[in-house]
Amino acid sequence: MLRGVMMLADDNPIWKRGPVEQARAACEGGARCIQLRAKFATDRVALEWATEIRDLTRDFDARFFVNDRFDLALLAEADGVHLGQDDVPPDRIPAEFRSRLAVGRSTHTLAQVETAITEPVDYIAFGPIFGTHSKDSPYEPRGLEQLADVVRRCAPRPVVAIGGIDSDEARRVGAVGAASIAVISAVAAADDPVRATAALVDALARGTSDTAGRSQP
Repeated sequence: MLRGVMMLADDNPIWKRGPVEQARAACEGGARCIQLRAKFATDRVALEWATEIRDLTRDFDARFFVNDRFDLALLAEADGVHLGQDDVPPDRIPAEFRSRLAVGRSTHTLAQVETAITEPVDYIAFGPIFGTHSKDSPYEPRGLEQLADVVRRCAPRPVVAIGGIDSDEARRVGAVGAASIAVISAVAAADDPVRATAALVDALARGTSDTAGRSQP
């Protein structure tokens, strides 16, 4: 099951470190999953990054996903692909490829969540939970109450919370039952990305522990 911190290694030139450097720092800080988000690079460069990140995630026993592109995910021997609402629908990925890839799905509304529940996906991402400046979004922040509702609707599939999550918010996100958090700027913009990732890992773990404690009889 997908759990812990998912760091989106992003190729936006606003970051002072490239995707591979971001991924390495996140793995050193304890991230359990890296997702390559290459919106500016050519396919050739994106594949080179994906191959490097695949190697380092194996070294750290972390999972690796590619954003949007199941073809690049397959070529890089990634663990999975993360699909947005405008990407290839999950059920259109050929069965022989689907057996090799876990599939995640981004959702932003309850209607999209209900559709995703019927799709052949392994986890559902939902957000933005809080305001985010890492990428443009036409959606208003959804908040923790709606996230908790989505967690209930999607069970037993894990939910990844996305959007504006830092170490101050990660504990609260974990406490409402999210299995994972996806972050960009909280790591990519940090002066010390290893320490920033470790703080997120710790905060999310404490929130998850809070949830487990409340569920005890």
